[in-house]
Amino acid sequence: MGLTHFNENGRAHMVEVTDKSDTYRVAVAKGQIVMKPSTIEAIQSAGIKKGDVLNVAQVAGIMGAKKTSDVIPMCHPLMLTGVNLEFEIQEDRIIIIATVKTQGKTGVEMEALTAVSVAALTIYDMCKAMDKDMVIGQVRLMEKTGGKSGHYIRQVDE
Repeated sequence: MGLTHFNENGRAHMVEVTDKSDTYRVAVAKGQIVMKPSTIEAIQSAGIKKGDVLNVAQVAGIMGAKKTSDVIPMCHPLMLTGVNLEFEIQEDRIIIIATVKTQGKTGVEMEALTAVSVAALTIYDMCKAMDKDMVIGQVRLMEKTGGKSGHYIRQVDE
C-alpha cells in the first residue's frame, strides 16, 4: 500500500472517505516516560506541587485524542465514542496505554498515539521542577481493529 496523503501532483491532501463504510474501530497505543525513582515516589505520595499528576495526565490525554485533527494536518475530525488511558507505574518509569474507539469511516490510530503523547508531555510538565532528565519515548501503535486493512497487532513489544 502506497502513501495516501498525496494527490496526483505530489501535493498533500486529506484522503476522501465519503464512500468508505462505517465500521467499529479501536486503536491501542503505548508509550512511556522514564524518570528518577524519587520522582515516581513524589507522584505516588502526592508530593508534586502542581497536583495529582496522573489524574491531570488522564484528562490531558483524553483532550489530546479529541483534538488530534487540530494538530495533525491530514487527520479527519472524528466523533470519538470512547477514550481511556491507563498508567502502569514502575520503579523508574510510567507506562501509558491509551485505547480510543469510534464508529466511523476512518481509524483512530493517530488519536491513540496523540493521547499517549499528550499524557506523557503533561507528566513531564507537572514534574519538571524536580526532574528535568525525564525522557519520553517508545510511543507506538499496539493494536487496531476495523476498516479495510483489518486487525493489526504489534508482534514485538520492546
